Amino acid sequence: MAQYIIDLGTSRGYADHGWLKSYHTFSFAGYFNPERVNFGALRVLNDDYVAAGRGFGAHPHENMEIVSIPLEGKLAHKDSTGSEGVIQKSEIQFMSAGTGVTHSEMNGSVTEAVKFLQIWIIPNKMNITPRYGQMEYAVNDNEIKTLIQPTTAEGTLRLQQNAWFKMAKFDSDKETTITVEDPKNNGIYIFLLNGSIEVDGNSLQTRDAIGIWDTDKVSIKTNDKSEFLIIEVPMNLN
Repeated sequence: MAQYIIDLGTSRGYADHGWLKSYHTFSFAGYFNPERVNFGALRVLNDDYVAAGRGFGAHPHENMEIVSIPLEGKLAHKDSTGSEGVIQKSEIQFMSAGTGVTHSEMNGSVTEAVKFLQIWIIPNKMNITPRYGQMEYAVNDNEIKTLIQPTTAEGTLRLQQNAWFKMAKFDSDKETTITVEDPKNNGIYIFLLNGSIEVDGNSLQTRDAIGIWDTDKVSIKTNDKSEFLIIEVPMNLN
């Protein structure tokens, strides 16, 4: 029988540093909630606002898969592997920190704020050679688009984990079914970027999220025009 956990957007941790405003779905930095540490291999889901001309200077990471998805504005990246670039809405970026990497994330504009999701996935293999990649993507109306998967394939990125990232965009009053790629081992986490949906009868509003496991499919009904991120990850980290 399917299991559910609902994370209301209004119950997330919040940090306001002036230039940085960040909502934390899971425990992060100064926010700790023992009931919100992770969802399987999904460890961090931060909903960040960074003021124009500001950002995170060079800092280290290791043994973590880091995904950045801009929602508004431009995000500039540079790391010790020699990779650098600027991404904006309809682009996605990943970094496999592996044995260790130092990187910076700055607002790519001196006049406009950037809003983006930063997501951390616990890898299934430690101490790999660091990797980096980014790509553009387009999601048609009433479509679920795969952005990340565990194997190399044209038009997607690959993480060091049995994980999938999918972006969905649906008009009002539509119904669809999400099929779990690996139902024996994985659960899915749905983060509603905007709109109003029902997930197996559970109502979600903008920035609400729901985790589901012990099932092979999930039914979605949209009450309004909606956009949501689907993250599928292993539930057992052993």
